[in-house]
Amino acid sequence: MNESEKLLSELKDIRNIMERSSRFLSLSGLSGILVGLYALIGAFFAYRVVYIQFPSSVRQEYINDTLTSVFIIGITVLILSLFTIYILTVKQAKKEQKPIWGPGSKLLLINLLIPLATGGILTTVLALRGYYGVISPCFLIFYGLALVNAAKYTRPEILSLGLVEIVLGLLAAIFPGYGLYFWAIGFGIVHIIYGLMFLNREHKNSEA
Repeated sequence: MNESEKLLSELKDIRNIMERSSRFLSLSGLSGILVGLYALIGAFFAYRVVYIQFPSSVRQEYINDTLTSVFIIGITVLILSLFTIYILTVKQAKKEQKPIWGPGSKLLLINLLIPLATGGILTTVLALRGYYGVISPCFLIFYGLALVNAAKYTRPEILSLGLVEIVLGLLAAIFPGYGLYFWAIGFGIVHIIYGLMFLNREHKNSEA
């Protein structure tokens, strides 16, 4: 190997090290699967509240009770999801002997939270003003934007996951009566599929 090839090889190694240090790759595939299952269970209970406990003939009369019940379900799913992601991500990071809190994880968190917080605040304001039909589309779209924004600091598949969520959010806006179904698909089924993909990659890496 001549000097130019050796220098080029060293530069590639330095670039790879810098890329790894600026990316957080210790995401757990199992957490994606569990989050998807939580979302499907939450969607099931939300469906019962909206369409069975409060059918269309009395829904307007008990709109506050309906929203409160759905809000409690959503918060429960969110807390369970965050707790599961944290526990399994810490476990995965320890398994890979990587720090849980570093430049990559900080950049990932910042770029994820800004669109998520913006979307959450906007959706809450619109819901309080009575625009209930925008809840599902807004959450899906802003969640997708958050994933796209954070993808450059974690696994590349997160970009395509974000794009899928955005498309589902736009479809939920086009078909307003099916928001809960798109919610279940986006936060439930899609997460399970991507979780299985990540889990399969982790299995192959462990074998290698």
